[in-house]
Amino acid sequence: MRPRMWLLLAAQLAALHGNSVLQQTPAYIMVQTNQMVMLSCKAISSSTTRIYWLRQLHAPSSNSHHEILAFWDSSKGTIHSEGVEQKKITVFRDGSSFFLNLTRVKLEDSGTYFCMVIGSPTLIFGTGTQLSVVDILPTTAQTTKKSTPKKTVCRLPRPETRKGPLCSPITLSLLVAGILVLLVSLGVAIHLYCRQRRARLRFMKQLYK
Repeated sequence: MRPRMWLLLAAQLAALHGNSVLQQTPAYIMVQTNQMVMLSCKAISSSTTRIYWLRQLHAPSSNSHHEILAFWDSSKGTIHSEGVEQKKITVFRDGSSFFLNLTRVKLEDSGTYFCMVIGSPTLIFGTGTQLSVVDILPTTAQTTKKSTPKKTVCRLPRPETRKGPLCSPITLSLLVAGILVLLVSLGVAIHLYCRQRRARLRFMKQLYK
């Protein structure tokens, strides 16, 4: 990067917190080391022909340092700054959105990343994306599942089975009385039959005398 550009950037850093026409997503992202990260910057104005990607390693302050990583030019494509590993950083455009792709990130890649365009007469910065690179991602506490109460099933009481004789004394007495009546009736019928037979025999004897 030319010294004139560095001086211009240093003089215009006050515009960092001004109104921005560059919308960055996501606002915050945490990734594990050796992973890939893609940051997005959408330009409201479709006439943007060059966009820069910067990294701020410390919290914003008067002594904070901004490092230009690369910029995208409509005629030249991706241009990397000196000392930047080109295989690790890729800048490309898709419509009105510009992307910064970081591969195999390390702990020292943590910081706030800004996209920027050179306006007239000020610099216009994006809203910023805070990148946090960690060795191990924090584990989120598992949400305890609420146990659903079991539905109570109303069961009707079963009829009690009575043990012992099935017939009551009244039933037995009626049954015995019925049997006695049948026996008496049978005895009467036999007696009448015998009397009729004897009477017939006497009549037959008198007839043949």
